[in-house]
Amino acid sequence: MKSFSSSSFANDHAELLDLALAAVSKHPQALFTDFQWFLYEARDTVFFTAASRNSFTKESLGNLVADMVALAPQLTHGFVGARPGQPFPSHLLEAITHVELVDEFDGYPDNWLGKSEDIFVRDDLPLFRVSALVRRGGPDAEGRASMIQVRSSHALLEGSDSALLTRSASASHGVMSDKSNKVGLKSRLAGKLRGWSMTWTYVILANLLSPAEKPWGFKTLALKRHRLRLLANKLGVRQRSLMFALVTYALNGEGAEKHMSRKVIGAAYTMLDGRRNDADDDFFRVRALQAKFKVKDDFVAFAREIDETVAHIEQKDITRFQVMMNSMFKTLRGLNRFWKGLPGKRFWRFNGGMHIVLTLVPPHRTYGPMTHGLMEPIYCGAWHPAANICTFCPGREYVTLNFSMEQRLLPNVDKIEALLAKVEAMDVAPTGRAVVEDEGL
Repeated sequence: MKSFSSSSFANDHAELLDLALAAVSKHPQALFTDFQWFLYEARDTVFFTAASRNSFTKESLGNLVADMVALAPQLTHGFVGARPGQPFPSHLLEAITHVELVDEFDGYPDNWLGKSEDIFVRDDLPLFRVSALVRRGGPDAEGRASMIQVRSSHALLEGSDSALLTRSASASHGVMSDKSNKVGLKSRLAGKLRGWSMTWTYVILANLLSPAEKPWGFKTLALKRHRLRLLANKLGVRQRSLMFALVTYALNGEGAEKHMSRKVIGAAYTMLDGRRNDADDDFFRVRALQAKFKVKDDFVAFAREIDETVAHIEQKDITRFQVMMNSMFKTLRGLNRFWKGLPGKRFWRFNGGMHIVLTLVPPHRTYGPMTHGLMEPIYCGAWHPAANICTFCPGREYVTLNFSMEQRLLPNVDKIEALLAKVEAMDVAPTGRAVVEDEGL
């Protein structure tokens, strides 16, 4: 199958559009890369929500969606009847937008968050939804006239897309891999072998050991960026390491009782990397890395341990884990083509001993007509059936922490701000080393 970039569909080349239409007429997800296919089959979803000074109507919300589609043409992919890169007709805009009047915004955005299973109920509708809550009495004391939420299949949008759209910039992907930067044959073969082996190991273990579906919950927290910057400098660590430490330490718990692990917290975290290669996915910019954080009761020592762990991982070849994962996605898709019963429903609930996924998305700074009137804090997160996830979304003034996780862990989210205040009050001995700044924070 020929590869088509998202940006290809936004132009007037009739031949490319005809080829794309021919592909999706046979299968709605035919143009998805293997990574996109994996996230679609897992029913992974993402969300974006924030307050606005503007009061939305059904018409203005439809206009917003039209602007989104123009900037992110991948939103036109993946459903029955899709016309890749073409504007939506009015009946589709009507079906995927919703406006509701409310008296107050109490409990939001948390009351609004969920798995977004409704996105996948009808296969003839786009794989995203846009909703607005509008306050009956006009703006409240904080100036909030409405709240807006975008929910999408993760196969169509990633954190960098959300950041670009927030700035009214194009989020069209094109081809994300760099075909001129070749991964060595030895590394490629090793990655493929590990991916193939990992696939069969996971499929077998998942169908034998995968837990029953667990009660799930969603929660958000907004912290001032200035507080995190000052404390990171005080501890001599990256801001990213500090945020990872605050979340994992609070969720795991203090003292003898640990909610995730007594010894090592298995974590996956994501980053953007400009050093693309020919083994990268052609759609996603994000790159996943795997880490193990040694549990320590002393928070300062724990934060510094995480900082050293992250530095050590990123000094090595960070393409290795992603090459293996991409190979795994390709193998899974091939197995699914051979027999639709593979990898099986239980597979998607198996996490392979991973305790948490930590995702730091690019800064979300409002600019231009797309986000006119939008107010901080801005919340952005994700859901996956097997993963406890914390998504960190930095804005100009706030960093929001967006949790999707087992309900048993949610009460510990309330301990994060208390932990932050406690460490701020400590007299901490300096490390004597320069702090490495996180790009974009």
